[in-house]
This record gives sequence, structure tokens and C-alpha cells, in this order.
Amino acid sequence: MTAAITVGGLTVRYGEVLALDDVSFDANGGRLTGLLGANGSGKSTLFGALMGTLSPTSGSVRLFGEDPARVRRRGDVAYVPQHDAIDRDFPVSVRDVVMMGRYGMLGLTRHPRARDRDVVATAIDRVGLSAFASRSIGALSGGQRRRAFLARAIAQDAMLLLLDEPFAGVDAASETTIAALLRALRDEGRSILVSTHDLAGVRDLCDDAIILQRRLVFQGPASEAVTPARLTEIFGVSS
Repeated sequence: MTAAITVGGLTVRYGEVLALDDVSFDANGGRLTGLLGANGSGKSTLFGALMGTLSPTSGSVRLFGEDPARVRRRGDVAYVPQHDAIDRDFPVSVRDVVMMGRYGMLGLTRHPRARDRDVVATAIDRVGLSAFASRSIGALSGGQRRRAFLARAIAQDAMLLLLDEPFAGVDAASETTIAALLRALRDEGRSILVSTHDLAGVRDLCDDAIILQRRLVFQGPASEAVTPARLTEIFGVSS
């Protein structure tokens, strides 16, 4: 099975702070992989390295066996951050935000075609926001905004989706919608890496799991990731 993500000896420092320490793993393609770890364990740093927004101190990253910059230029990887950078007061609609996912495919004129509008409408429908398509993104709840940015990633038609804490602070309806959609996207052949604090739910949501504590603590089936010993060691809780 081709690896969607290959990380080799990845070390990242912020000055004197060691954020990731010699991390190596493969995340197989066509799988839903959970990324677990306490706050400060390096999860967001890993996403930054995968998306090229920060430079590793040492080590390497490959996406689908290729230079990540080339994969990003093709639009084959989409990132849904934990905190979006949209100005809540800026008059941009849900439809406009999701259309941003098509930006690299609009040609020199950057003018949406019928195909682009259809893809955007389908993506919005898949996240259950069709009734809100014309609404300002700033008027949505936190969970609805998460779903809108997931729709943007779907509209991009990327084969690798990176999601940073998509369930944090969302309502139950949004959590159910997002979880079902991630499984459906996986079944369609997408590769997904999703960071989550939902330790109990990772077994049901994910195929595989990776646990970070600045270093790699575990990689394997999600059903084997969360044990009493790891809960105590890494998260400071017991089962």
C-alpha cells in the first residue's frame, strides 16, 4: 500500500524549544489516521511541516512519495486548521469560502465555471450547510464554520486531507456530521490525517493512530492505541 505521508527523522525546534524529536512514520493511503497527543505534543508542528509553513531542523517529509511542495502545487493536499483566519466582519459568504478550494483550478481569469459552481454546491450539501450557502461565514456557529472549511477542502478535490482538531468546541450535530463525512471520504479513497482529543472515539472513527509526545510514542491500529498505561503516561488520566 502506497504511503500518503512518509516522515523520516523529523526534528523541529523553535529556538531552544524542541517541538518534534526524530519522528518517523508512514501513514498509508486510503486510510483514516488519528493523530493523538496532549497539548504541546507536536501535532500542530507536524501539520506545519507537512504543509511547508515551517522548516524542519532536520529530517524529511514526503507526500505520496513526492516532494511535498509539488503535491501542494497540484492541490492534492488540503489543510483544515483548528483556527480559521477569516475576519468575522468581512462580508464573505459560505459559498465564497468554499469556492476558495477551487482557486487553483479556475484558470488565468479566476472566473468560476459551471463545473466549479456544481462542485462547490455539492461540497456544501455534503456538510449539511446548503441552507446557509449565502449566509456570511461570520454569522455561523463554531461547528458550522468547521463544516464550511471542511467543504472547502472537499471542493479542492484533494487526495490527502489534514484536519487539526475538527471536533474541538463543536456541537453534537456538527461532530456527527463531520465524523460520518470523514469516513465517507475515506471510503472514496481519500487519505486523512486528523488530530483529535477524543480518545474514546478514536477507535470508532479511525483505522490507524499515531501518538506523539514530541517523539513518536505509538503507531498502529486505532483499536490498540489507547491503553490505560498510555493514558496515564501521556495524558495524565486513567481509563
